Amino acid sequence: MIGNWLDIGPVTQIEPGTARTLPVVGGEEIAVFHTMRNEFFALRNKCPHKQGPLSQGIVHGDVVTCPLHNWNISLRSGKALGDDEGCVPTIPLKVDAGRIYLLRSAVIGAQDQAA
Repeated sequence: MIGNWLDIGPVTQIEPGTARTLPVVGGEEIAVFHTMRNEFFALRNKCPHKQGPLSQGIVHGDVVTCPLHNWNISLRSGKALGDDEGCVPTIPLKVDAGRIYLLRSAVIGAQDQAA
């Protein structure tokens, strides 16, 4: 941990176009996405529609398509796109010196949301 940021590992642990999950003790699992544009995003790992595992969806651009019912979710805002309505909480993320960091208070917030 560096200050308010949690070090969750090197950027090389997530291949471009895929996601990995981060379990949160007592909280909601977080999905960390690596896009083909070499950008990283973190969301709660549940689609707002039927709670599908977004980490198992298809990443295209800065969008992930839920594997259950094909809802498209913006990785930037967490909002459902098109005619669908709903939003997934986003987790602030930064990359520094080849490592991925999540905002500690947002991860703790994911614990509070589950309570």
